[in-house]
Amino acid sequence: MDAFLCTTCGTQYAPSDAPPPACRICRDVRQYVPAQGQRWTTLAQLRCGHQNQFRRLQPDLYALATQPKAAIGQRALLVRTPAGNVLWDCLALLDDATLDIVNALGGIAAVAISHPHYYTTMAEWAHAFGCEVWLHEADRDWVMRPDPALRFWSCDAVRVLGDISLVRLGGHFDGGTVLHWPQGCGGRGALLSGDILQVVPDGRHVSFMYSYPNYLPLSAPVVRAMEARLAPYDYDAVYGAFWDAEIVQDGRAAVAASFRRYLSMLERGTPA
Repeated sequence: MDAFLCTTCGTQYAPSDAPPPACRICRDVRQYVPAQGQRWTTLAQLRCGHQNQFRRLQPDLYALATQPKAAIGQRALLVRTPAGNVLWDCLALLDDATLDIVNALGGIAAVAISHPHYYTTMAEWAHAFGCEVWLHEADRDWVMRPDPALRFWSCDAVRVLGDISLVRLGGHFDGGTVLHWPQGCGGRGALLSGDILQVVPDGRHVSFMYSYPNYLPLSAPVVRAMEARLAPYDYDAVYGAFWDAEIVQDGRAAVAASFRRYLSMLERGTPA
């Protein structure tokens, strides 16, 4: 039996004789089923025409993304720490070259994922590296391939390895999570945001959406709650979900300004 993957979002489903009738992730309003209809692939098929590209972003932080683009096209981030390496977010493609490179960098002690759109083949990664996958309990219902390696947490923040913490902001999904790395940027701190905080093209702001492809905003109360949960954390850089989605300095001030701008637009009709 194959574990089929949705070609639009990259989510892997439990092994079955035939593909599911539809992808539940894509039928949700935060994602979409293409006009051409539901399509499926497998990890073996994906390996035939794709590879993962690696980029060093700063000491002990590496990005990897699949080329040519597969599914949503997000990148994953590998954080190296003395306590072990953390893979932030996940890619559908896991191949031999990726195994070799990641193992050469110290392997993976934990996988942590921001929200269900990036769950992809998380069970494959957990099995390959002998680690657990940290997911927020609020998004448990979006797991399409249950596995004993999945570790659910339920508070607003949890320490994963060493000084690395996961912080639930909510927003895009109820369990929407960011990763706080205090030792990043030479000790000034880094925030790995997925698209819970979406770094926008100007490289000086982030934004917040319920649905990115369908352009559905979040309400002011939800964004204010996100702001309050993030307030205790210091960081200088923000690394988002896609290539070049980065604020490399003064990130905390940029995020604060982005909260003000977004809330002003909702409440007064003009950006701050």
